[in-house]
Amino acid sequence: MDWLAGAWAVFRKDLRTELRSRYAVNALGMFVLSALLLVLFAVGQTSVSTRIQSALLWIVVLFSASIGLGRSFVSEEERGTVLLLQLNTRASMVFAGKLLFTLLLVVGLTTVAVGVFLVLLGVSVRSPGLLLATLALGALGLSGATTLLAALIARAARRGPLLPVLLLPILTPLLISVVSATRKAFLGLPPVEAADELLTLTGFAGTTITAAFLLFDYVWQD
Repeated sequence: MDWLAGAWAVFRKDLRTELRSRYAVNALGMFVLSALLLVLFAVGQTSVSTRIQSALLWIVVLFSASIGLGRSFVSEEERGTVLLLQLNTRASMVFAGKLLFTLLLVVGLTTVAVGVFLVLLGVSVRSPGLLLATLALGALGLSGATTLLAALIARAARRGPLLPVLLLPILTPLLISVVSATRKAFLGLPPVEAADELLTLTGFAGTTITAAFLLFDYVWQD
């Protein structure tokens, strides 16, 4: 119970800070809308395949995440609250709270991006259950990778461009799987037809979060 209370306290602190500053929300919102409008103007009235549609959607989501999700640990360094957290909470509590906060942002990001994308491009989803499962597993894997990398780059001297550079190669298996599963959802295939992609996403999310929990203590203390 003490561990859960500590993780929840970290999550609430980050949430209150974000509600006051709205840095991540504004950055994510502006980037998503700008990227989607650019996609709309580029595609125009041209009919594109479902593979291209799913790829464009996830490119917008992943690039938006790499731009707007790295502030959680950076803000701790800037405000000088790292030592306070280290003295009063365990590293696993900090990671769990930050992971939950990042997951909240990613879920909001994907919800907005998918909703606007489907409306602007007039895309119909014939298998919504498969799409929801893909979005959930993709958001979980993206959150796990982003949280650990954000902690790594927070203490770097030039941390601005580091998160996209480090994040995108790691997310290559996730990107391939979510694009394929989203395409099958657009086509209306049953979830069993995307079993390989969903299994890959589950394994990626589980491996990433487990490895992050094991490594975060060294990242946080050193």
